[in-house]
Amino acid sequence: MSVLTQKKKKHNFFAGPAILPAPVLEQAAAAVVEFEDMGLSLLEISHRSKQFVGVMDEAFALTRSLLNVPDNYEVLFLTGGASSQFFMTAMNLLPQGKKVGYLNTGTWSDKAIKEANIFGEVVEVGSSKDEGFNYIPKDYATPEDLHYLHLTSNNTIYGTQLQSFPTVSMPIVCDMSSDIFSRPLDIQKFGLIYAGAQKNLGPAGTTLVIVNKDLLGKVNRVIPTMLDYRTHIAKGSSFNTPPVYPIYVCMLTMRWLKENGGVAAMQKRNEAKAALLYGEIDRNDLFNGYAHVDDRSRMNVTFTMANPEHEADFLALAAEADCVGLKGHRSVGGLRASIYNALGLSSVEILVDAMKEFGRTKG
Repeated sequence: MSVLTQKKKKHNFFAGPAILPAPVLEQAAAAVVEFEDMGLSLLEISHRSKQFVGVMDEAFALTRSLLNVPDNYEVLFLTGGASSQFFMTAMNLLPQGKKVGYLNTGTWSDKAIKEANIFGEVVEVGSSKDEGFNYIPKDYATPEDLHYLHLTSNNTIYGTQLQSFPTVSMPIVCDMSSDIFSRPLDIQKFGLIYAGAQKNLGPAGTTLVIVNKDLLGKVNRVIPTMLDYRTHIAKGSSFNTPPVYPIYVCMLTMRWLKENGGVAAMQKRNEAKAALLYGEIDRNDLFNGYAHVDDRSRMNVTFTMANPEHEADFLALAAEADCVGLKGHRSVGGLRASIYNALGLSSVEILVDAMKEFGRTKG
C-alpha cells in the first residue's frame, strides 16, 4: 500500500499551492527515494546528468505539444515565481521611452503595473477596481503606440477570468499562472506567456515562460545576466542549477495531461465542474456568487454567504465532508473553491452536497 492510499485524501480546494494528480504524487514521491534505478534520490542528482537532461527535454517537448507552441517561440522553466516576471517582462520587452498598456483586473495586475512603471510609462487601458474587481473590463481602447498589452487571464482572488482574448495590433503579454493548460490557446496571439507552476501545473519553485524570440534584444538598457531571457534560452533553462524537483513534477503533470486527453479534454472537465458548482450557488438562497456571471472563472469560484454569520458554520460542515481550502483570500474574505485540472468532478459533487445540506438545515 502506498503512502498516498494509507490515509483518506481530502478534497483540496486550496488556490495554491494546489492539488496535484494522484499518479503524479505517487511517482514524485518514489523519485525522492530513488530516481531511475540510479541508487540516488532525484534531489541528489546532477542537473547535468543525462537522466535530468532527459526530464528537461521531455518537459520542453510536452509544453510544445500540449499548447501547440510554434518554432519561433522558446519555452523556459525559470525561478522567482510570477512575481519576478512582473519586472522581467518589462525589463526585457519595453524599450526606454515607450509606453505599455495594462488591463487592471486585480491584485496581481496591480503588482505587475507597479513593476512595469520602473521601466517605462504604463497606460492603464481599463480597470474593474470600481466594483472590487468582480468583472473583466470590455470596452477599453488600446492606443496604437503601446509597445505591448499586458493581461492577467485568471484572477484567483476575485474569481474572474478572460473568456477570450482581444485582437490587438501589439503583442500580448499574459500572466496565466492560474489557468495555464486548462483550455486550448492560440499561442501566436501572445508575445509572451508566464505562469507560476503552483496553481495548475506543479509545485512552487519554477515558472513557465513561453516567449516569441523575435521580441527579444530590442531594448536599449543593460539587463543583468540572470534577468535576460536570452541567457536562459541559450543554456536551455540551465544557466545555473534549475529547480530540479519542481520541473520534474511539472513534467509528470504534463504527462498526465497528455494521457487524459490534453487541454481540450481539461476544458470540458473544467466546464462541467464549474457549471455544477455555480449552478448550486445560483440555486441556493444561502449563497451569492461574487463575480459577474459572464466573467466567472472556471478555476477559482468565489462566493459569499447571504448571511455572513453562517460562514463559520458552513466551513465546519464542509470540513466534516473533508472539503478543505474554502476560505476566501485574506484580502477579501468570503469563500473560494479552486477547481483546477487535477480536482475531480466527484470532489465538486461532495462540496455541492454539503451546500445542499446546509440549505436544508439553515434555509
